[in-house]
Amino acid sequence: MKILVINAGSSSLKFQLFQSDKNFACLYKGIVDRIGQKNSINHTDAVKLALQTLLRKKVIKNLGEIQAIGHRVVHGGEKYRNAAKLTRQVVAEIKRLCALAPLHNPPNLAAIMACTKAVKNVPQVAVFDTAFHQTLPEVAYLYTIPLQLYKKYGIRRYGFHGTSHHYVARETIKLLGKKNSKIVTCHLGNGSSVCAVLNGKSIDTSMGFTPLEGLPMGTRCGDLDPAIVYKLQEILKLGTKEIDELLNKKSGLKGLSGISSDIRDLWKNYKKNRLARLALSILAYRTAKYIGAYSAAMKGLDAITFTAGIGENAWYLRKEICGYLPHFGVKIDAAKNRKNSTQIQAKKSRVKVFVIPTNEEKEIAMETALVLKKINNP
Repeated sequence: MKILVINAGSSSLKFQLFQSDKNFACLYKGIVDRIGQKNSINHTDAVKLALQTLLRKKVIKNLGEIQAIGHRVVHGGEKYRNAAKLTRQVVAEIKRLCALAPLHNPPNLAAIMACTKAVKNVPQVAVFDTAFHQTLPEVAYLYTIPLQLYKKYGIRRYGFHGTSHHYVARETIKLLGKKNSKIVTCHLGNGSSVCAVLNGKSIDTSMGFTPLEGLPMGTRCGDLDPAIVYKLQEILKLGTKEIDELLNKKSGLKGLSGISSDIRDLWKNYKKNRLARLALSILAYRTAKYIGAYSAAMKGLDAITFTAGIGENAWYLRKEICGYLPHFGVKIDAAKNRKNSTQIQAKKSRVKVFVIPTNEEKEIAMETALVLKKINNP
């Protein structure tokens, strides 16, 4: 079975075609960018371009070869603990959840509608970023605000990057060779989050009601005293939209360093610029704090896994993060770390340390196949 995976963002649409064999081989992958810019294309056009590319490159002879479509959908709320076949009811729920993810769910929904028109009578599946974190216990997902705000408006920790955390956690479990495990997965990229995975299930994660909470990121501030928002409104006379812009797009590594949101630029300036060093050190320090906290939540630690653009490549950041954790028995091999090897722990390390490339599209394809298999073989 050929499965088309669509990952629609606000300004780009990534797509991959998989063969649902034993290894889920990727037959083709591409990206359509500059969506929504002036005199540019929309998500419907982007889906058409993706399909035309598959035909033009002769990856498929006709659209009838596509037997299923899997979509990344950022927010599934509390209702979806797993991927779900797209029906009118599921689409309506995704639309309702646009209120919780106004920047993400609308483009996801637009791509779903475009695929429905372009590739008729093909089953489609929504794979939710939040689903993996629906196993969080109340002590992890509830905020200490009036409970009625959670019951009426759904204000709680949802967590994000679930597709990535799920994929690398499963790969880590394979490498550990045991299902009963205590793993911290660190998805470090322009957006970053940390997840505590106990026996294959997410029990805590750093992103919260929105992706703004948690680690400092490229342009997002991460954890912040909420009273700072009131003070900023008072002294800068900023409205809600301006505050949102400040905390989501002008803060984080870029805001602190004044250089860039790209960690590679900060590393280039590491020796000559104190603020570049400080920004990297803060990211390392806070990542290590989360690892320590999650080892407490799981009452132990078997492995730490680094993934995503920064996690997979920034050896210097992994070195600094692990440098905070010798009391856990974490010790890395400098040479293996510099090479971005799959396992970078030293022989005497009591905790395994992995570098595993994430593959969210492959995870979406696998979950899509699983949903359809359960439907066809109840």
